[in-house]
Amino acid sequence: MEKEHLLGKTWEELQAVVAEAGMPRFAARQMAAWLYDKRVTDLAEMTNLSLRHRDQLSQRYDVGRSLPMQSQRSVDGTIKYLFRVGDNDFVETVYIPDRDRATLCVSSQVGCKMNCSFCMTGKQGFRRNLTSAEIINQILSVEHSDQLTNLVFMGMGEPFDNLDEVMKALTILTADWGFAWSPKRITVSTIGHLAGIRRFLDESHCHLAVSLHSPYPAERLQIMPVEKAFHMDDILELLRQYDFSHQRRLSFEYILFSGFNDDLVHADALARRLRGLDCRVNLIRFHAIPGANLKSSDPRSMEAFRDRLNHHGVTATIRASRGEDIFAACGMLSTAEKERK
Repeated sequence: MEKEHLLGKTWEELQAVVAEAGMPRFAARQMAAWLYDKRVTDLAEMTNLSLRHRDQLSQRYDVGRSLPMQSQRSVDGTIKYLFRVGDNDFVETVYIPDRDRATLCVSSQVGCKMNCSFCMTGKQGFRRNLTSAEIINQILSVEHSDQLTNLVFMGMGEPFDNLDEVMKALTILTADWGFAWSPKRITVSTIGHLAGIRRFLDESHCHLAVSLHSPYPAERLQIMPVEKAFHMDDILELLRQYDFSHQRRLSFEYILFSGFNDDLVHADALARRLRGLDCRVNLIRFHAIPGANLKSSDPRSMEAFRDRLNHHGVTATIRASRGEDIFAACGMLSTAEKERK
């Protein structure tokens, strides 16, 4: 029988494990410290638990750690990792060093249901949700794990389509008994899942990023079928109900496609859409993927778009393109491995 993982369990769940095993209540805090502070990989390393209790736990549980099966290193220092999850599924995790910052981009699903036309992960279709253990394992099992300064849920999958497990992971990351990270170190990206946004903003203080990619709903629908379910107008109306002026940051992701959404008319329309929201816009250059007719915007157009937004009072920056020599687009490495298998 496959063992249950202790990694990814919340404080309450660890207390339940301890109670069921007949262990003293303080053992839950000891286990949390071993898992999330000392970052052990085996139950035998939890040496302040009695040998009897460790043996008892090992009959049903393991820690749940696993190393990536392969990695690719870019000339710019970016490292893309491939993790096996389950028997024949794979997810990607990307380490991005940048001067005094070290950011890890993690996945939340195997594949994705959203089928955005510019996304390789969407072309895989949906396989399954990752567990909180599989999410946390990505963070603990890459090189330089202890040097991370920031975390972004922008890898494979839609985080709010796996809301319960993602929220569990966020709790573990920010709780004093877990990683004790400041929520300001974490950003979660969404296509605009309304119920997910609402719960996330009510229960978390982490930053939020929303994928927009056009100021026009009909045009957005052409590249993001999810516009049918989660209308741009409804997303913006919901966001206007929350205060983003202090601890939490709101940003919009906007991939620029040549001849589609990268002219100044679009920039003006986007500024009108976002008027009154305390936010920023991250402009992203498109990494071409097989089967997509969209093309990358040229640097001059991207700079003009950025400058136009800034002129309108909307803070806009161009995200540096990283890892272009190592399957830069998310989902390409896992697709290649799946096809090889």
